[in-house]
Amino acid sequence: MAADQALDVAVQTLLFMYNMFRGQITILFSILSSFQRVNSIRNTLEVKLAESMKENKAARRKARRRHRMLKATVLCTRLMQLGVSKRRLWMVRRPQGAVFWSNVLENFNEDQWRQHFRMSRDTFEFVLQLVELSLRRKLTNWRKPLEPRRRLAIVLWWYATPGEYRTISCLFGVGLSTVCTLVHEVTATLKRKLLKRFISLPKGEALQKALNGFAERGYPLCAGAIDGSHIPIIAPQEDATAYYNRKGWHSIVLQAVVDHNFCFTDVYVGWPGRTHDARVLSNSPIFKMAEQQGGYLFPRENSMTVNDVEVPVHLIGDAAYPLKNWLMKGFTNHHALTPQQRHYNYRLSSARMVVENAFGRLKGRWRCLLKRNDVDTALMSDVVAVCCVLHNICELNKEVYLPDWNITDDLQEPDQDMFQGVGGHNCQGIREAMMTLLS
Repeated sequence: MAADQALDVAVQTLLFMYNMFRGQITILFSILSSFQRVNSIRNTLEVKLAESMKENKAARRKARRRHRMLKATVLCTRLMQLGVSKRRLWMVRRPQGAVFWSNVLENFNEDQWRQHFRMSRDTFEFVLQLVELSLRRKLTNWRKPLEPRRRLAIVLWWYATPGEYRTISCLFGVGLSTVCTLVHEVTATLKRKLLKRFISLPKGEALQKALNGFAERGYPLCAGAIDGSHIPIIAPQEDATAYYNRKGWHSIVLQAVVDHNFCFTDVYVGWPGRTHDARVLSNSPIFKMAEQQGGYLFPRENSMTVNDVEVPVHLIGDAAYPLKNWLMKGFTNHHALTPQQRHYNYRLSSARMVVENAFGRLKGRWRCLLKRNDVDTALMSDVVAVCCVLHNICELNKEVYLPDWNITDDLQEPDQDMFQGVGGHNCQGIREAMMTLLS
């Protein structure tokens, strides 16, 4: 009975409270409904305002265009009334360029062609055939584009001679900006089409020929010689001090591997001239590839066992490089060398001369690598790589290298400090085995 009474009291209390606050609850729901209607109206107004502003801006742009057209019409009308309506030329005609180019094609003999393009006419046509489709431009109603042969000739002329853009512009009858554009475009095309085709580490039969070639030079189990060379550049706007080398001029570093035929099999170019050769090497793809393959840059089956030591096919370098399983260098403590060590150093240095000769022939052919060209550092790196490709093509085609092309430049190559690190025990053992093999 008591529970029922308590329940009745609770129900009556709830009914009383509901009747008391029913009005407030109704008012609260009305307020919420009002807020929703206000938000809906505000969103609608914002959308309409944005559309109105967009239409207003479009109308203003249209009015400005109409105003400019009216002004141009009035100006043209006044010019016609003044009698100066004759249209100016939009292209400067340079007939002397067409005369010069036709003279080159028709009257240059083989010696003249080789002197100016650093290759025979047949080799020039061979290179042209490889890139002609990429150098061809679409014929439009504006003016006739330069033919691919002329495009390639302009850029090769710039590679081969220390001529300025202005000189080449006058010779070939093209604009100054056209020469600049051609250097960029043709260089990019040559690099994209030919770099991997003509520069790669030897494999298979090519590797065996390289091994035989270095063996004939007195150093077996060698597939290439590695070294660095400095290419002059103008001081870049950013971080110029990093490119300022020890000899007092700005440069970028070309790291290259050369085979027994003076051909480049690997090139890595672009590091600032102040960078040590060992650091350039440690950041190069060839270093990373050799380390990832456990110290074998070339197939392991070509290795030889000497005094129970496995000697892999390797590269040879100077004292600036570290001693690695895949990279041998001479003994450096020159004041305390044994006769066997001196003999090893002599044989290694004799074989390593191929890379120095290759650098000399490269710069002798392509004189743009001897001067501070007024081009971007990134473009200069591509130019160096393309010149290495063209050098290989000339060497593979047995092109004549003329004695008067030899370098007579005042810029001296910076010397490199000896690498201070110590090679691993296995590296020392491989060098000792090589010394025994050469004894």
